[in-house]
Amino acid sequence: MSKKNKTLKDILDCILYENPSTQDEIAEKLGITRRYVTQLLQPLVKEGTVKRAYMIDLNVYEKLAESFGDYAPVSDSGYILVNDMLSNMAKHVQSQLQESFDAVQDYDENKANLALEMDYTTNNMVEKVRTSVETIVSINQHSELSKSMLYNEVAYDLERIGDYCGHIAKFVIEDVYEVDEVILKNLKKMHKTAQKMIRSAMLAFLEGKTNLKDDIMDFEESMHMLQNKSINIIATQMAENSFDEKERSNYFMYLFRVVKAFERIGDISIEIIDVAIEFHNNIPRSTTPRTFR
Repeated sequence: MSKKNKTLKDILDCILYENPSTQDEIAEKLGITRRYVTQLLQPLVKEGTVKRAYMIDLNVYEKLAESFGDYAPVSDSGYILVNDMLSNMAKHVQSQLQESFDAVQDYDENKANLALEMDYTTNNMVEKVRTSVETIVSINQHSELSKSMLYNEVAYDLERIGDYCGHIAKFVIEDVYEVDEVILKNLKKMHKTAQKMIRSAMLAFLEGKTNLKDDIMDFEESMHMLQNKSINIIATQMAENSFDEKERSNYFMYLFRVVKAFERIGDISIEIIDVAIEFHNNIPRSTTPRTFR
């Protein structure tokens, strides 16, 4: 493989796996100049192989990549690619959750804004998974459509977690009070539990470790206990304050949203592992909403 083709392959791999937003970011990641990135990508952008939002048309990529030598057809390796996308997306969402919680813990508006900006990348990632799955299904007519769609479902679930991260971050932007230590102690435990649930759920889907379901259910029970405890503390604090203080009333309202966001992240993690069990063990999920089971 020529040096030029090797660099081009590195650029395309960077787009597929690293989800860069700009050519400057690609250049920085690969240690090359932005001008060289532009030079190599320009023909591919013009012909539509690479979209300007830095998404790759896998139909065209399959033909192009044959010249790279160490190439495996998308129909064979496509789902490995999507697994990598989901793995990177999960790590990004966990970083987004960490940044959101740090914003609340440190009462730092800059961190809150950064967490909200990270959601743009989350949304871009779910779109990449969706288009990649559609392309793979169109290329490989033997793929099982129902299972293929489960990849999209997991990506959508991760996007929903990203949305709830935004609810947590907005507490700092929309409120004027820091969280008191009593509530913050519970939020720290809820954040730690939520991170464990996301990590376990994605291991179940990506690596087939569906035996983690019991662990996640234990985490969920802990999460609900922490939620109830936090709500009781907030209710007590509300009773001790005057509702004539609008800012204080808003504080409690936004704080309820933070607690609920952590609880919903836990619920979504349960949904992901239910998808994993359907995907790997061929056990269909119940059609009854979880709240009524």
